[in-house]
Amino acid sequence: MKRKVEIFTAGCPVCNPVIDMVKDLACDSCEFTTYDLVKQGDDKTCVSKINEYGIQKLPAIVVDGKLLDCCKSDLITKEKLIKAGIGKL
Repeated sequence: MKRKVEIFTAGCPVCNPVIDMVKDLACDSCEFTTYDLVKQGDDKTCVSKINEYGIQKLPAIVVDGKLLDCCKSDLITKEKLIKAGIGKL
């Protein structure tokens, strides 16, 4: 079963290294969707998802519908992403 990983970004120098780190950790069981709030698109899906997940800061990562704890208040680190299951089969 694929692990659904959603990345929320503003396309800024703070967000881009986190996106790269998540993608570097990825394995075949990770399916990515990236939502760029600057380039929202016409359907505004990213805005409704931000509200749904309670995202209050960027970058933010949601795995299988759950906002990672490190995205709520702490810094996002490689170790925390691995602990959340990114990169594991």
